[in-house]
Amino acid sequence: MCARCGDLLDAPVLESAPSSAGLCRACRLVPPPFVRAVAFGLYQDRMKAAIHALKYDRLQPAAHGLGRMLACAIAQLAAEAPAEMLVVPVPLHRLKHAERGFNQARLLAAYALEALRKSHPEWRLTLASSTLMRLRATENQAGLTPRQRRLNVRAAFSVSDPAAVDSKHILLIDDILTTGATARAAALALVRAGAASVWVATLARARRIHEFRRGASTSFEDAEGDPALPPDSPAATAQAASIYSSQDQPSF
Repeated sequence: MCARCGDLLDAPVLESAPSSAGLCRACRLVPPPFVRAVAFGLYQDRMKAAIHALKYDRLQPAAHGLGRMLACAIAQLAAEAPAEMLVVPVPLHRLKHAERGFNQARLLAAYALEALRKSHPEWRLTLASSTLMRLRATENQAGLTPRQRRLNVRAAFSVSDPAAVDSKHILLIDDILTTGATARAAALALVRAGAASVWVATLARARRIHEFRRGASTSFEDAEGDPALPPDSPAATAQAASIYSSQDQPSF
């Protein structure tokens, strides 16, 4: 798995790069604005069903158990993350929040912190749920290609009070990390507002299947949607076209 974003490492990367590097192709070519992303497990089977029950069936009591799982994911960062962090749930747009009635990321974060206060009492984690704002109602990420996902969340986030995050370490929370487009966009907004570092924790990570296309013309883009590589460059033609198992479920 990638040491930066937690994605699966594809065989060609493993063969061509030193094992100590431990980075996927995306993180090697366009490093994300967050330090590291962790997850409790894969987005499949019972985990997928539980997340759907919370988000779409509005079974809010499910957030208790899922929050404890999220706490286990966050605990993976205990040895390297700062001793004091602001915990920022990825926000919903006000229209989506009104439709759903709650923000699942905030619920998960609250229950995760409750568990972490018992297991890691020395860790000073403060919930700051109003720090990040979603400026526009982005299109549902389900079924979008990685490039479309990046463009969809481009400049979608803003920090409500930059002074509140200035020189602070941030733990960004959501339920699922898919391509990382939302995580990159949200982390970029926080870093530009002055955050010292951003770390990411989610319940689930989508599994990626790599298909290498020799001579492909696609290229990686940064979090702002601008091409990072010329489409005809050797690096661009060798990069992976990724298919995610969670195309029917959007999030990060």
